Amino acid sequence: MEVHVRDDGLERAIDAVGGVAQLARKIGISQPSVSNWSKVPAQRVVAVEAATGVSRNALRPDLYSEPLLSEQSIDPVDAARAQEYLLLAALLSAAPSRKLLDQLTALSGDATPLGRAHSELAAAAANAVAAKVEREYFDLFVGLGRGELLPYASYYLTGFLNERPLSRLRADLAALGIERAANNSEPEDHAAILCEIMAGFAAGRFPASFEAQRAFFDKHVGLWMGRLFADIERAESAVFYRAVGALGRAFIEIETEAFTFAN
Repeated sequence: MEVHVRDDGLERAIDAVGGVAQLARKIGISQPSVSNWSKVPAQRVVAVEAATGVSRNALRPDLYSEPLLSEQSIDPVDAARAQEYLLLAALLSAAPSRKLLDQLTALSGDATPLGRAHSELAAAAANAVAAKVEREYFDLFVGLGRGELLPYASYYLTGFLNERPLSRLRADLAALGIERAANNSEPEDHAAILCEIMAGFAAGRFPASFEAQRAFFDKHVGLWMGRLFADIERAESAVFYRAVGALGRAFIEIETEAFTFAN
């Protein structure tokens, strides 16, 4: 009989939510999948952080302990972009923990569309009940059989899952040297994973030229993700996530414009 010895980060995450079954439910995967983990898979770190409140540094110190770039070498705009993408990735990966909701209440805004979206998300987080948001996430993205929305590029671009857009994405990821995480069954064209990849580009975790980043965005993100966020805004199940949809839509519009008009 194979025994899976869990590392400290995974144990902390499981303890934070009260067991393996609870963690699996919060991030929308099967209990046996989590039971088979010895550590949190790389592409599940953001989801587990969002669902448990345990930081990514604690979950996978081998991946997140040391910054890959010095503060001086990251453009402030790119650093802000990376944080925006990581926030969206967290909220699309799993229902937010009470800790994350509390952190969101501190978001400040201004008169710009993105600033207003930040303010609306802060207000939504302040009024949110974690258990209700968890149910909302389940109804939107998991469901009994399927959720109200399917946040995958293949579905939005073809009407079906696991279609040509996914195979093209996998080829482009391989060309960029970005490998699929072991023990991760989620297709790479999930919106949360694509947001994580874009955050990696912006922060320098995944080295790529500006032209390569623009081509990736145009091909795998810009064609459909704005529509997903608009659908989240008007989804029947959305309450807290209506503000998430507004933020994502505003941010993708900014990214599209920036990549279109950049020299």
